[in-house]
Amino acid sequence: QVQLVETGGGLVQAGGSLRLSCTASRNIFSINAMGWYRQAPGKQRELIATITSRSTTNYADTVKGRFTISLDNARNTVYLQMNSLKPEDTAVYYCNGHISTGRRYDFYWGQGTQVTVSS
Repeated sequence: QVQLVETGGGLVQAGGSLRLSCTASRNIFSINAMGWYRQAPGKQRELIATITSRSTTNYADTVKGRFTISLDNARNTVYLQMNSLKPEDTAVYYCNGHISTGRRYDFYWGQGTQVTVSS
């Protein structure tokens, strides 16, 4: 079973930066794409950034120009560099991967990491 582990969350003041990491492990054959979602209290989970194995990226309008997603294929790790953070970025951030263990591609989720931005 593929495992995704996120690290890098925490508390930061508005205007600050954080970098999240998500490493995929166990029986990884190929990564097609990975992404970051977030869920604030009382709100639906929101897709904020995706990246393919060929490094094609997409961003939600709410984070475009402030967040950067990148993928290290050799380490099976996706990063989310978050700059100019705002209080409204406060949420639990989840990593998602479209990953093959050799037979087919499936979607996998990390456990989430809390990001809190104080005003």
